[in-house]
Amino acid sequence: MLDAVERQNLSDLVAAKIREYIVAEGLKAGDRLPTEQALADRFGVSRLSVREATKALGFLGILEAAPRRGLTVGKVDMGRVTEYLGFHLALNDYSRNQLLETRIVIETGVLPYVMKRMAENASIYDRLHEINDKLHRARSLEKRIEADIAFHHALLESSGLEPLVAFNDLLQIFFDRFRRSVATGDWKMGVEGHQRMIDSLKNGKLEAAVDELRRHLEYHKKRK
Repeated sequence: MLDAVERQNLSDLVAAKIREYIVAEGLKAGDRLPTEQALADRFGVSRLSVREATKALGFLGILEAAPRRGLTVGKVDMGRVTEYLGFHLALNDYSRNQLLETRIVIETGVLPYVMKRMAENASIYDRLHEINDKLHRARSLEKRIEADIAFHHALLESSGLEPLVAFNDLLQIFFDRFRRSVATGDWKMGVEGHQRMIDSLKNGKLEAAVDELRRHLEYHKKRK
């Protein structure tokens, strides 16, 4: 059993080395990597360790293996990354405050990008307004939570910063952890806060939008 653990740890280290190699060499999707043997020699490990590492990286889409072509850099499967990120967040017992502050940093951080894209594409405002209206009309807790998650997910998507959407699962973990405060919260106030925020973005008032979103999220600090 100890050998298996040590081999797994070595496989993780080799995977990290391969990722570092890809970045250092500036490789892009489709570029070829050295052979398994060349990588094994480079890192001073066995081919088995390299194979285990490449399988793990292949699962996430970081690497691809094909007959005659060997190893190439793949296109990361963000769906799988998101799935495992969410699992990681659920598994680790992060404090409520850490989850809340993380949301504040991420969501207020995207607002400049949302405002810029909204100025170029009015449908972004329309979509956020429509989701917020669904939240306003929701009558059950489940429907309210569903619409609230959809609104904040759409906010992240509207930034155009694709990698950030991988943090969407943070929303689900947040709502699970803060369920009591969500259940007892003032939904009307939340809907009105959403609307003031997107109206501020539409009118080019970034500071007002950031302040509104921060107040909206920090409301949960008052609820235990």
